[in-house]
Amino acid sequence: MPHKFKLYEEKLEKVNLESNFRTRHDIIQNGRFILKSNKLLLNLSSNDYLGISIDDNIRDNFLSLYKGKIQNPSARLLTGTNKVYLELEELIKTFLNKEDALLFNSGYHANVGIYSSLLDKDDVVFIDKLNHASIIDGIKLSGAKLIPYNHLDYNDLEEKLVKYRNKYKNSIISSESLFSMDGDFADIKKLAGLKNKYNSILIIDEAHTFGVFGNGAGYIKEKKFLDEVDLIMGTFGKAIGSYGAFAAGNKILINYLINFARSFIFSTSLPEISIAFSKYVLENYILNKNILQNKLFEITNYTHQKFKNFNTIGNSYIVPILTNDSKKAANLSNYLIENGFYILPIRYPTVKKGQERIRISLNSKIEKEDIDKLYTLIKKA
Repeated sequence: MPHKFKLYEEKLEKVNLESNFRTRHDIIQNGRFILKSNKLLLNLSSNDYLGISIDDNIRDNFLSLYKGKIQNPSARLLTGTNKVYLELEELIKTFLNKEDALLFNSGYHANVGIYSSLLDKDDVVFIDKLNHASIIDGIKLSGAKLIPYNHLDYNDLEEKLVKYRNKYKNSIISSESLFSMDGDFADIKKLAGLKNKYNSILIIDEAHTFGVFGNGAGYIKEKKFLDEVDLIMGTFGKAIGSYGAFAAGNKILINYLINFARSFIFSTSLPEISIAFSKYVLENYILNKNILQNKLFEITNYTHQKFKNFNTIGNSYIVPILTNDSKKAANLSNYLIENGFYILPIRYPTVKKGQERIRISLNSKIEKEDIDKLYTLIKKA
């Protein structure tokens, strides 16, 4: 008789044979490098786009000023809210020109809470096929009709709006502003036009653009469409170098999330020190300050120019190089790690089979000399 874990074991074996087996990595952060197996590697797999989390001066300056608590062990609606939480929500809503904002424990918590509470079985949601898994999971929990449209194909989106919109009570159009796997941008103007034409709510995930574009407020502000986007989700765990996330938008929507988003209601609040650090970073290094952002844009432009003859996609500081095969992606990653660059493979099911790749995540601490060396290694490989 097979043991009770046999089915799981067989599935893991299959994943391993396909070069898609995942493991945890034992690493130590060391500035812009990481230490792995006693080897110093340049970190090009982080989402710390502005290098905030590895800047000792920023950390030390904050800790010299911070006198609050480390943790706030309660849900927000019990005793888990104090002044600094409300101040951060006020800062976000003001800078995004929205009526209100609400903190969540992570981008995953935010997206699951948003979609699972705003939608039900009588509603429909149209999503870009490359939207993050957290958005899909939230929609599945809601029971709403999920209709994917081809990536960045707004003609396909409109065809599906024409076919399905009037069959359902409420409609949401959902997209990321910058897509984390392909490193390309949504057309916010076209999305706004379609949401108005078909009486839908427009939700944009700014996880990878908040803190970088629009004087720190994100890509939507950069493109001057803040008034057209009904709900914005952003995170502190990427360019802000901290932890947590937020939703910002119409006050009715935010009040609805407070009352119905289970990932908000039933979670212990974010650590108070994380809230204070996010607020400190936004006020002192991000909002209306473009030094770190300009460094990131400079190295981004240099990297794309350098790698223009490679099989790359996108035009952002997320630079995927396609291998179209899991084993090739794993082998290339291992080769780069052996030669001093921590760049991980992206494989199925994170991307479709045949779309496997390595993904270079740039940050403001990367130098042109680093990119030159990386180029030489990949060209040789």
